[in-house]
Amino acid sequence: MSAEPRRFYGRRTGKKLRPGQASLIQDLLPRLSIVLPAPGELLSPVRLFEPPCRAVWLEIGFGGGEHLSAQASAHPEIGFIGCEPFLNGVARLLAEIQHRGLANVRLHPADARALLEALAPASIGRIFALFPDPWPKKRHHKRRLIQPETLDLMARVMTDGAELRLATDHPDYAGSMLAALATHSAFTGPEGDPNDFAGRPEDWPPTRYEAKALRRGVSCLYFVFQRRPRADETMARGPKKP
Repeated sequence: MSAEPRRFYGRRTGKKLRPGQASLIQDLLPRLSIVLPAPGELLSPVRLFEPPCRAVWLEIGFGGGEHLSAQASAHPEIGFIGCEPFLNGVARLLAEIQHRGLANVRLHPADARALLEALAPASIGRIFALFPDPWPKKRHHKRRLIQPETLDLMARVMTDGAELRLATDHPDYAGSMLAALATHSAFTGPEGDPNDFAGRPEDWPPTRYEAKALRRGVSCLYFVFQRRPRADETMARGPKKP
């Protein structure tokens, strides 16, 4: 029997859902949830949306959904997929989807890796991973989302030139992010001192997690990487992949 894949996320549930939230989980979530294809088949994400969308963007770990719902409202021509295992966060986003009348959001309320493995190559125009769990204890660093194996999965599904947007309030994780991406052949982007990237860009809607960090006096760091054109990967920085 193969070992269970290590989890990149923590708990699945929090406080008991209110009746309205429970109703959204029961009634709305099934209509928006993505059905993964059978083994060996691939999912074309643009086909999840009607009317057709211009591109599809993916947020991994959307928390309470503040960023995703704001982006979906601002870009109705884009299809959005949100991954989040935490059921209470899913319920909050569902409430925003209903309140804003958003028709361009689909959900995967489980581990993002299963979705990344099922998506067709070069099918995602942007990926967001904002304030992923830093797993601060050294023995837990292997659970961090931003590491070579998950970057491989992201690179496969991203279109050439697609953005990978990252944010963290944890300095050690920021350094780890930059190190992992600096040596990955599929990405190009910022290098240097992580503290040079403080200050949220204007087109990044705020999140409640960011607000909590700022209230504690903790700086937040924001990075934008691009998916290198596939034809240029042989010229990438760092060690070549076998």
